[in-house]
Amino acid sequence: MFKTRILRSLTDLQKEKQHDYRNVVITQILIVTLGLTLSGPVLENSSSPLSKFIILIFFGFGTVYNFLLWDLLRNFTKSRILIIVIFCVLVGMIIFGTLTEFPYYKFIEMDRRTVLLIIHGSLFPIEITIIAFAIRDIFMDDYFTPDKLWGAAAVFLMVGISFGSLYDLICTIKPGSLNPGLELGFPTYSECVNYSFCVIGGVETNQPDATKILRNISVLEAVWSTLFTVLIIGKLLGLPKPEDNPKS
Repeated sequence: MFKTRILRSLTDLQKEKQHDYRNVVITQILIVTLGLTLSGPVLENSSSPLSKFIILIFFGFGTVYNFLLWDLLRNFTKSRILIIVIFCVLVGMIIFGTLTEFPYYKFIEMDRRTVLLIIHGSLFPIEITIIAFAIRDIFMDDYFTPDKLWGAAAVFLMVGISFGSLYDLICTIKPGSLNPGLELGFPTYSECVNYSFCVIGGVETNQPDATKILRNISVLEAVWSTLFTVLIIGKLLGLPKPEDNPKS
């Protein structure tokens, strides 16, 4: 009876993780797809009504994405301190971003570089933390379950988005690191995410003016993403299904 309860508990946890991973992946796909297709007007004129509406859409998706990442984190750790701290940081960044970077009205006037440094400097460590937990989760068990497949997709896309944040952070510290003609804020961030996914996808980046530090980091990203793909394919293909275990 006790063993049956444990198995049911593990099954429920796997279903919960699969549900959370799937939600994260769907949101990531929407963010990346819309970012690659709708960023044109923002790059041309970030102050136009259409650009402001597009930025508002991404602000909403970003808020949902941050909440989904926090919800996913709760599957990986029982540390209430870590969960509460990350939740408070995410909520604080959403409120701070709304007050300082809302596209239709600036509630608080601050230097944009300072605002972006605070936002990306706070969010990037959280993204890396969740990626680390997710990788440990994927490689921890001895059996293939559907949540691992969704988890692998979530981590791969999360790496692309988080490195985009890192590139944007570098561009904020040293404007023009990716492209001297880009405006700080959403235009630079959208191009940084585009650059990041070109790197992990093996596509020509079309950013000849990228500085040496960005190119070096992009090489690390490309090597890591390729290594992760190789390892995850080998891991998933080599795992037996739970029902194949004669003791289960």
